[in-house]
Amino acid sequence: MSTSPTKNTKPRGRFRTRGILLLFAAALATSGILRLAPATAAFAEDLSDLLSGTSADKDGGIPVPKPQDVAIVLAALQEREAVLDEREHKLAQRLEALSLAEDRVSTKLQELTKAEETLAATMAIAKTAAADDLSHLTTLYENMKPKQAIPLFEAMDPEFAAGFIAQMKPANAAQIMAGLDPQISYAISVVLAGRNAAAPTR
Repeated sequence: MSTSPTKNTKPRGRFRTRGILLLFAAALATSGILRLAPATAAFAEDLSDLLSGTSADKDGGIPVPKPQDVAIVLAALQEREAVLDEREHKLAQRLEALSLAEDRVSTKLQELTKAEETLAATMAIAKTAAADDLSHLTTLYENMKPKQAIPLFEAMDPEFAAGFIAQMKPANAAQIMAGLDPQISYAISVVLAGRNAAAPTR
C-alpha cells in the first residue's frame, strides 16, 4: 500500500515540467515575433516604396529614381545618339562630296596641264616654222638682184622689212637700203636702231 502514492506522483511531476517548458517556449516565441514585427513592417514599407519609385535611402537620404524618370533619361540619350548619328552621316556625305570634287579638280588640272603643254609645243613648232620661213625668205631676197628686191622692200611695212634687213648679209642689205626711197630707208633704220637699243649690252 505504501508504493502506490509514489507511482502516481512521478507522472504528475513530468506533466508539470512539460507544461512549464511549453509556456516558456511560447513566451520566447511571442517575444521574438514582437521584436521582428517592426523590422518586417519597415522592410515591407521600403519594398513598397521602392516598387512605387518614391522611396529614399533612410541612411544617406539618396532618392531612388522613379521608373518614369529613368525612361525619360533613356529617351533623351537615344534622341541624342540619333542626332549624333545623323550629323556623322551628313559629315561623311560632305567628305565624300569633297573627295569627288577634289578628284574632279585634279583631273581638270591634269587636262589643263596637258593642254598647256600641247599649246606650248604647237607655238614652238609655229615659231620654228616662222623662223624657218623668215630664214628662207631672207636667203631668197639675198639671192635676188638689188633692182628686183628694192620694189618688194618698198612695198613692205618698215618693221616687216627691217626683219629681213637684219637677217641679211651686210653687203646685200646695204645695196637694198641704198636703192630704197630715203624716207623708207630712214623708217627701216629707225626700227633697226630701236631693236638694237632694246638689246642687252652685257
